[in-house]
Amino acid sequence: MNKGGLNYRLVIFFIAIIFGVGFTMPTLLQTKGGAKIALGLDLQGGLHMLLGVKTDEAIKSKMKSIASSVKFYTDNNDIIINDLRVHNDLITFKLLDGDEEKNLDAMLKKIQGLQIKKEQLSYTLSLSAAEQVATKKFAVSQAVETIRNRIDQFGLSEPNVAKQGEDKILVELPGIKTIAEEQRARELIAKAAHLQLMAVDEKRADQAGSMSEDEARAYGDVIFPDATNPKQKYIVKSVPILDGSMLTDAKVGFSQMNQPVINFTLNSEGAKIFGDFTAKNVGNHLAIVLDNVVYSAPVIRERIGGGSGQISGGFSVKEAHDVAIALRSGALLAPVTLLEKRSVGPSLGADSIKASLISLITGFSLVVLFMIVYYGMAGIIADIALIINLFLVVAIMALFGATLTLPGMAGIVLTVGMAVDANVIINERIRELLRSGASVSKAIEKGYDNAMSAILDANITTLIAAVVLYAYGTGPIKGFAVTMSIGILASMLTAILGTHGIYQFLMPRIEKSKSLPFWFGIKRGK
Repeated sequence: MNKGGLNYRLVIFFIAIIFGVGFTMPTLLQTKGGAKIALGLDLQGGLHMLLGVKTDEAIKSKMKSIASSVKFYTDNNDIIINDLRVHNDLITFKLLDGDEEKNLDAMLKKIQGLQIKKEQLSYTLSLSAAEQVATKKFAVSQAVETIRNRIDQFGLSEPNVAKQGEDKILVELPGIKTIAEEQRARELIAKAAHLQLMAVDEKRADQAGSMSEDEARAYGDVIFPDATNPKQKYIVKSVPILDGSMLTDAKVGFSQMNQPVINFTLNSEGAKIFGDFTAKNVGNHLAIVLDNVVYSAPVIRERIGGGSGQISGGFSVKEAHDVAIALRSGALLAPVTLLEKRSVGPSLGADSIKASLISLITGFSLVVLFMIVYYGMAGIIADIALIINLFLVVAIMALFGATLTLPGMAGIVLTVGMAVDANVIINERIRELLRSGASVSKAIEKGYDNAMSAILDANITTLIAAVVLYAYGTGPIKGFAVTMSIGILASMLTAILGTHGIYQFLMPRIEKSKSLPFWFGIKRGK
């Protein structure tokens, strides 16, 4: 054993102290700069929602997309089909030229999971059962990702968006404090943002006000209202020219009348489809439909290249920004519905913080006092390690931008207990050796060796439990697992390596004083 002075354990411990204190200060002092711990929903208040995903709608949406692909392929290859229609989860059409049957079949077979039934040249397309299940699962996963992207762009910090069960999504939004913020967040999350560019049925456009939806469906059309005047109706072809899946960007701009508009850009495939359609339909109307509402239906004056367009519909600036966010984040393949909503008030969060701090400080103080009374100077050394352990937990959480939740604070309290437990085991081993007549230096070295296996067993098994909790838990459970994992690793650094370094540094003084009651709280022969 080193006989006093600096040693590598003490140097590492000093570095840990500097790191811990340095990265904890921004959180403790709530400075403007520096990495800080974010508070979770249960500590700062906010909005808790459980959403249901209408996965059956995803099947219909996919069939519309397949119908658009069929139309684009046949138009592009001069294959004439008639009466192309989408009936919920079925697509029907008739091929007029039998010579093109092989080409059309080859194209359809490239679509994954598509079942094809033919009666002569009449086609009926549907999705296989396995593809329907896969589509529904993908709709939920896509909704989770889309909602997360929208919330991130909305500017809320530390949201939690997670899948629950087969078709539900848990959304927790810390920091939502007013009814207006709650309403805006709910509208942004639930907005389908399903953009479609659709051809107006020019032959029946004049009948939009008098035709029923069933009559329109018989012609392969649908009727949508105008965004600014719901009484005004448009009859459009049910199979869209293209949809928002081909959109690459959406930004807020201003029209010549200084009104907010949304400028969107399509990818290369969408740009080609858009350019080809506008070239063949000069003089006709093109309806820009967002969530089954027509925002504009301008006359096509010429071929529109470049793959860009504009949505104008009497938006306020805030509405335009939210629609642009929703479009950039992608459309929801299936609509979501609110199943459960719970608001957590900031006062409840403040009460939780106060109660948690009281329990943490009380427990910590009692532990510190007990260690000093029972172990003497060895207890003080253990307490120093305990304090640095807390600093390290807060510093690492702040550095990685972790969120502190109420279970997370429970994890910190549990960590304090485990960190003390390690030093109790070490001190007891040292005491046993001192009582058996071993020298101080030998008792300390052997004490650490003998205690190591028990400490490692306890910490490793707890760490494994924390990893499993993090892997399979959600929200606050993950927070608990994170704080507990960080605390365990920090305690192994401070309680084992740090205190050992301090003993090595103080060894000359301990041996010189020969006062075991002062240093370890015992007397020889006891």
